[in-house]
Amino acid sequence: MIAADRPAWRPIAAAALAGLVLRLAFGFGYWVGKPMTHDEHEYLALAGSLAAGRGFTYGPEHESGTAQQFGRAPVYPLFLAAIGATQPEDGNAPARVKIVQSALGAALVLVIALLAARAAGRRAGTVAAWIAACYPPLVWFPAYVLSETLYSLLALTGALLLQIAVTRSRRAHSPREGGPLALFAGALVGVAVLTRPAMLVFVPLALLWLVRAQRHVLAVAFLAAAVAVIAPWTARNYRAYGRFVLVASEGGVTFWTGNHPLARGEGDLAANPEIKRAELEFRRAHEGVSAEALEPLYYQDALHHIKANPAWWLGLLAKKAFYTVVPAGPSYAVHSARYRIASIASYLLLLPFALHGLGVLRRAGEPPVALGLLVLSSVLVCLIFFPQERFRVPVLDPALIVATAAGTRRISL
Repeated sequence: MIAADRPAWRPIAAAALAGLVLRLAFGFGYWVGKPMTHDEHEYLALAGSLAAGRGFTYGPEHESGTAQQFGRAPVYPLFLAAIGATQPEDGNAPARVKIVQSALGAALVLVIALLAARAAGRRAGTVAAWIAACYPPLVWFPAYVLSETLYSLLALTGALLLQIAVTRSRRAHSPREGGPLALFAGALVGVAVLTRPAMLVFVPLALLWLVRAQRHVLAVAFLAAAVAVIAPWTARNYRAYGRFVLVASEGGVTFWTGNHPLARGEGDLAANPEIKRAELEFRRAHEGVSAEALEPLYYQDALHHIKANPAWWLGLLAKKAFYTVVPAGPSYAVHSARYRIASIASYLLLLPFALHGLGVLRRAGEPPVALGLLVLSSVLVCLIFFPQERFRVPVLDPALIVATAAGTRRISL
């Protein structure tokens, strides 16, 4: 990175500090006394079991209602256990989760700023930092006991390091230069996969890019580190379930939900009561089968319907593509009007500026290819499964911020 493009650290640090204050203010000044979601309770139940030495189990005291208790990716429950977050007696999100995740959110501001600065210069880095610091969805997610903030930081940092590794290798005209960074990027991507399995889609895309760019040493280093991180958990799953489960056993029901005849193109079971009833019927038809053993059955059922109705499925794909870009759909309706307005308005406000900034990024001396591939992987996940806000915000919204900031490159201030 040339000297002219180095980020101006003082305004960026100020933005990160402002982001920290905003996230803490939201978590402790507004998001108090709010009921937690099913996923939040499950994460805390797993963290409590880990802290008590029971391993990755939910424990007999955890009530899941009509929902199944699938095996989840391990990193976020481990993160919660590491900071001492367990199921609170008052039913509210633990304060320490809000504090630590607010700090992670401030670190995310720095990563977004670095991505923008490397692609479009120091002004873009500063602009990106301040947008990321104040962007509503990024401000409020640290207050929830959800993996979005941690995953976003891991995924974007992994993409950033991989981009730097490729740049160093190209500028040094050496296939080995950047190898340690590629190893580190692969390890971070592996941890991100174990935080949210959706990150798996990024791995083959990144490898294809590295091979096409003739960075074979970097490709080997990246893949080896990612596999080294993921493989022990996969081996643990085989011992626990008696069959191959790469990361988590919830992929089947997620695929089934997103490709069901009643699917609307957006939203999970909570946002579509009709599919929820159908899912309960599906489980009754396979009574006595464990959640892990049900996973391939969900895939089989969904694929059978897709094969029998290809025209319908193409129409459903078009709906998914629409909802991936347009912030609307059943999952937004489950939130309050204030939440919907803040989420949708902030996204739509950035979108036209981001579209302009994409042109600047394409002409940049160092276009953020790794970030683009991360975006592509997130879009593919939405098309394969289904889009919703929680799938969009960790990657797509930061990418919009980077593109928006890049669009300021030619503006004279």
